[in-house]
Amino acid sequence: MAMLHIEHPISNLKTWLTPFANFAEARQKAGVRAQRVYQPIDDNKYIVVELDFDAVDVAVRFKKFLELNVWSPQDASPGLAGAPQARVLQCVPTES
Repeated sequence: MAMLHIEHPISNLKTWLTPFANFAEARQKAGVRAQRVYQPIDDNKYIVVELDFDAVDVAVRFKKFLELNVWSPQDASPGLAGAPQARVLQCVPTES
C-alpha cells in the first residue's frame, strides 16, 4: 500500500474543487483506491489531499502525471495559489 500526500495553498475551495472533480476519472484510471481531502481548521486557503494506491510505483507514476499534466499548465489548475508539495509514502509496520 502507498499513499500520495499532496498539500498546497489554494485561491478558494470552490475554485479548487471544480478541476479536482474533473480529474476523478483520471484518478480512477491511475489506480487511486481511496481519496481524502482535508483543510486546516485555521486556514481556508490551504488543502491537503491523500490518495491511496496498491503499490509505490503506481503512486509515483500518478505523481509524475500530476506534475506534468495538472500542475504545470496554469489553466488545468485554476485553484492553485502556490506550488504543490507531493510525496509518495509507504506504510511502515509497527509490530515486530
